[in-house]
Amino acid sequence: MKEKIILGVDPGTTITGYGLISCKGKKLELITYGVIKLGKLTEASHPQKLKKIYDRITSIVLEYKPDEFAIESPFHGKNIQAMLKLGRAQGVAIAAALAVDIPVFEYAPKKVKMAVTGNGNASKEKVSGMLEYILNFKYEEALMDASDALAIAVCHSYQNEATVTGGKGKGWASFLAANPDRIKK
Repeated sequence: MKEKIILGVDPGTTITGYGLISCKGKKLELITYGVIKLGKLTEASHPQKLKKIYDRITSIVLEYKPDEFAIESPFHGKNIQAMLKLGRAQGVAIAAALAVDIPVFEYAPKKVKMAVTGNGNASKEKVSGMLEYILNFKYEEALMDASDALAIAVCHSYQNEATVTGGKGKGWASFLAANPDRIKK
């Protein structure tokens, strides 16, 4: 069974999170995770933030050679300027993957939370707690944006029916029946 590496990205204009996981059949393993700290720079420095995101994602792609790239899709907000800036951050991260022909997939925040916790309105703490269980690691609270990126990567891995259900059926009941070792007692 071939290993697949997925890079998940949670774009932001102050902090961009990233996380890499390995998928081999139903087994998910953490490779690495972290954040790109962009700081509270001035409006004029927004292009420099975008360059930093592009450069760092490019270096991660070149180092780890992911097979697929998953990113959080845009969501609707009330601040149009903030949404435009976030869209640019998403765009440069996507461009870094596309520059080396990595397929890109987008997921809405609620879909990511639903995939990881079973609740589309779950808190960040609930998502990170489930990730600790799924990936068998203890995350650092200071890296919450990286936790979100890992959740995006895990959500993407679950989109492959064989990973989630072993190819037989759909939904949580089938998943739990096919994966009794993943049930915490």
